[in-house]
Amino acid sequence: MSWEKEIEELKIRQKLAKKMGGEEKVARHLNAGKLTVRDRIDKILDEGSFEEVGSVTGKAEYDADGNLVDMQPANLITGRGRVNGRRVVVAGDDFTVRGGANDAGIREKLIHVENMAGSLHLPLIRLVDGTGGGGSVKTIETEGRTYVPEVRGWHTVIENLSKVPVVALALGSTAGLGAARVAASHYSVMVKETSQMFVAGPPVVARTGEILTKNELGGSEIHTRNGAVDDEAGSEEEAFERARRFLSYLPPSVFELPERVETGDDPNRREDWLINAIPRDSRKVYKMRKIIEAVVDTGSFFEIGKKWGRSVITGFARLDGWPVAVLASDPYHYAGAWTADAADKVLRFVDLAQTFHLPVMHLVDIPGFLVGRQAEEQATIRHGVRAMAAIAQATVPWCAIIVRKTYGVAGAAHMNSGRFNLRYAWPSGDWGSLPIAGGLEAAYKSEIEASDDPKAKLDEIEERLNRLRSPFRTAERFMIEEIVDPRDTRKLLCDFAEMAAPLREVGVSSFKVRP
Repeated sequence: MSWEKEIEELKIRQKLAKKMGGEEKVARHLNAGKLTVRDRIDKILDEGSFEEVGSVTGKAEYDADGNLVDMQPANLITGRGRVNGRRVVVAGDDFTVRGGANDAGIREKLIHVENMAGSLHLPLIRLVDGTGGGGSVKTIETEGRTYVPEVRGWHTVIENLSKVPVVALALGSTAGLGAARVAASHYSVMVKETSQMFVAGPPVVARTGEILTKNELGGSEIHTRNGAVDDEAGSEEEAFERARRFLSYLPPSVFELPERVETGDDPNRREDWLINAIPRDSRKVYKMRKIIEAVVDTGSFFEIGKKWGRSVITGFARLDGWPVAVLASDPYHYAGAWTADAADKVLRFVDLAQTFHLPVMHLVDIPGFLVGRQAEEQATIRHGVRAMAAIAQATVPWCAIIVRKTYGVAGAAHMNSGRFNLRYAWPSGDWGSLPIAGGLEAAYKSEIEASDDPKAKLDEIEERLNRLRSPFRTAERFMIEEIVDPRDTRKLLCDFAEMAAPLREVGVSSFKVRP
């Protein structure tokens, strides 16, 4: 006896599921400038690679004889596919079905897809567009009860952060558990204007007296600048491309190593302009991103979190094809000083590199922690110490290039001095416990005050000290290992990447990721 009848019923159910929330709601969704969840999955995955899991999950309607009449599909679509030829797990919210809120077995699907990624050691992509929690207060009436809040399976969500790359794209209004799913990731992106993220949306907030639009309350302008979300995209397609590129630098899981690829860029390439990159006047700024682009493989730098913690630059790149984590200072913001936000950014990024076995290259120009009343109010030292702890706990290979300033406690965190690291300095290197300009008056206070011409005495002392601050005097005592020609930096970094490759170790990190 054939089972063709059941297969035909399966096809009917799958066809009903692909109607999503129905023509009217799908049209409204498209008119808002957003793609449907199935279009999103098709665009982010390699063509034709999606294998759906739970294709007929939903609430079915039957007639008196038990025949299927209609079906409201679950508003979470899950399955496996490929990105750049590599397997991934994907979970996409369907906003056209009850606004992406919990419905029709979605809780079980949500737990299952998280377990799938963790158990199969595959990257997870979340396409978030809804609350993903218990639905609206209307469920009290429809269900005839309420419930005690719980997030079943949340331990798996957190455990996955220590095992597999997790990418979350906020593609609409995300709130509650939906917002939490965005935040609980290694890399997150919002789409400008069409994405928002809240603990609770405008109607709930209005009850507290704040009347705000969705973007005023939780738009990408807010969350890409406070660190809740890493990056902002101009379109959904750009968000998909950023997600694909992020994953290209990482292994499928912590049980494998990041892959080397052929970039065709000569590791011995020299950029002559680097000899002039750092101004002799320490008060002048320069473009650190241009230096990064000059020393890594051409076109390989992928910046992460550009709009927050802006005195620190973070991202991925390749050195002679080897993927590395890039940490650098940006003198255009607080002269490169570490703010509370910058310290949090360092901590999170170092954890990411440690988790997925990426060697770190650090281009250093740190005048210290930010000082002043605002810095103290923001508990900068507390955040800074947490970042220092992350660097101290990291065991991945590390190479520091001191391009200019390295001062104070924050400067001391340019690497973990308790273990072996590669370290070089450019001739522009400038270091100490305090910059001369900031500490001279305090250190020589009595001598200056006793002088007949305090201004002249101050200038005399500063000139005397400046003659002693040459980086060569530090190198004489082997307190800096090597001073190098800036034009040789790429070759040295490529050598570092090659030496670091066999030192990388697979497995769960010795400390867990802090999302």
